[in-house]
Amino acid sequence: MVDRIEGTEQNRSEFIDSLAEYSRKQQAQHWAGSFGDYLRDIVASDPARAVRSSHQYIWDMICWRGLEAAKPGTTGTRYKLFEEDLFGIDQALERVANYFKAASEGSEVGRRLLLLLGPPSGGKSSLVTLLKRGLEAYSRTDEGALYAIQESPIQESPLLLIPHDKQAEFQDTYGVEVRGEMSPFTRALLAEKYAGDFTRVPVHRIFIDEAGRNAVGTYAPHDPTTADIADLVGSVDLSKVAEYGDEGDPRAWSWSGAVYAGNRGLLEMIEILKVKREFLYLLLTLTQEQVVKVSRFPLIFIDETIVAHTNMAEFRRFLQEKENEALLDRMVIVQVPYTLCYTDEARIYQKLTSTTPSFRQVHLDPHALKVAAVFAILTRLKPSERQDLDLSKKLRIHAHEAVEGVSDADAERIIREQPDEGMDGVSPRFIVNALAGAISQSETKSLTTMEVMLALKDAIESDARMNPKVKKQWTDFLVTARKEFYNRWVKEDVHKAMFVSFQTEAQELLDKYLDEVEAVLENRRVTDPITGEERDADERFLRSVETKIGISDSGKTSFRQEIVRKALGAYKRGAKFTLAEHARLREAIEQYLFEERRDVLRLVTSTTRADTETLEKISAVEARLVNDYGYDAHSAHEALNYVTTLLAQE
Repeated sequence: MVDRIEGTEQNRSEFIDSLAEYSRKQQAQHWAGSFGDYLRDIVASDPARAVRSSHQYIWDMICWRGLEAAKPGTTGTRYKLFEEDLFGIDQALERVANYFKAASEGSEVGRRLLLLLGPPSGGKSSLVTLLKRGLEAYSRTDEGALYAIQESPIQESPLLLIPHDKQAEFQDTYGVEVRGEMSPFTRALLAEKYAGDFTRVPVHRIFIDEAGRNAVGTYAPHDPTTADIADLVGSVDLSKVAEYGDEGDPRAWSWSGAVYAGNRGLLEMIEILKVKREFLYLLLTLTQEQVVKVSRFPLIFIDETIVAHTNMAEFRRFLQEKENEALLDRMVIVQVPYTLCYTDEARIYQKLTSTTPSFRQVHLDPHALKVAAVFAILTRLKPSERQDLDLSKKLRIHAHEAVEGVSDADAERIIREQPDEGMDGVSPRFIVNALAGAISQSETKSLTTMEVMLALKDAIESDARMNPKVKKQWTDFLVTARKEFYNRWVKEDVHKAMFVSFQTEAQELLDKYLDEVEAVLENRRVTDPITGEERDADERFLRSVETKIGISDSGKTSFRQEIVRKALGAYKRGAKFTLAEHARLREAIEQYLFEERRDVLRLVTSTTRADTETLEKISAVEARLVNDYGYDAHSAHEALNYVTTLLAQE
């Protein structure tokens, strides 16, 4: 107890020291000086950084966080900015990154508003939040250092102070071009306070900060009928009119609009299609020309990236109005759908629940989130054009699992055949809400997969928004998730927990399968390892394995050839071919072993033979489920009972 108290005190002391060190580093990052100092100390060392546009700055931030090239056999780049928070929407993230890359290179893309379009709770807001958090962190690095005119209310670039007739000389001297104009406020400040001597204007380093409205602006529409455009571009500050004597004095203007807050960085427009059309024209003119026009002032130069998002219902309404065609032409629209990979969907639930105290206090069995994810994906999929492909097979294809009769090329075509797939269906929020309801009713602080499915069924039946047809369809999807996914997974767990030597047995069976397959394909006889006699290949054994995963008689040769190719590839790499290298064959062999021991499992889990020896076997199986497969005592016991029921029905 004393050691624990001393350890806690030490941790607190170390934390306080780390805070002090952090504060010292923050202070050391600050810089201030005159415009002349800025040119000598900052611009001269790296002129290109000093003239970066907002798009270039954001793209540099994304690269700073890290890029990961596509793995062999896959396409696209992984962006570390997003990988720990957004799962299963790699294509959308790739398009967003490509927008910034193209805009940073000066293409016309930079003159378009970026609109993220997707269903509720699909990750749009999270994506923008990650961009903002990334900008905040990047601005505190040497690579991301930003400088502004100290007294500017819109954090303007100091280089805008250079007079037009000196900008060509600046470009010849530093090799970079200055773009933009001083704001009316800075122009008045320069004339009145510094008598036009721009070299004396103070400059300081700024840090992007959403809370401080520094280079990050956010606008969320309230009632469209009462929304005031001043929320974006400001208005006359009546409290200052008396001081300056003129409503047209830029110092009497309130520069608190969201557009000004986002200058040099990013402006987030939430539910953008709910705003008035005049708001949209202002924003699209800003992206196209980098200027805004307000009464009393000339055009005001603003350099910021506008990232907007909206949902499908608002977008469909927007499309119905013909006068919006011109607006749509000036947007880059990126669809951000729900993920269609159930393993990624389960990761979303894990992340959403991991920070909630009530969830941390409850154990979920290892398949609870996966089965919930399977159900969710089934609601999002559309029937395939192929008649032999049901939604369960299509779901496995989206999870990059092998499906008989579907080649890699076929799988790619199937994945891309429905461009709007994932734009509707169950949201992650619906699943998490159902989980929360189940947890609140749990007395064991443990949830099994079956209990989660019952909670989802209750959530469907009690949802007043759904019509009976949809409720029936979604309930059927729950049944599919249980029968075609959970039943297989839980039986595999129980089987492997029963037989400690499973991995060794499975590998031996794999080796036997390979020997028999090679003999069949090469049309040769097999030497029996025990008797030493030659015999024909055991076709009956091969088919008993292959039929476990539905390999048809007509498809057996192509399946076997694929296995041999993979085994040969492993041999060439100097590695042993294992079950881990082929998911479908692993599934077949596991089911084969499971079938062989079906009667043993019935015996062990039978309640009619609850003698001491049987109870010890049951306890041993439950212990392995807990220690090796992610169950707790409650869910392990329920898994055994459930599998026993399944076997009794077969």
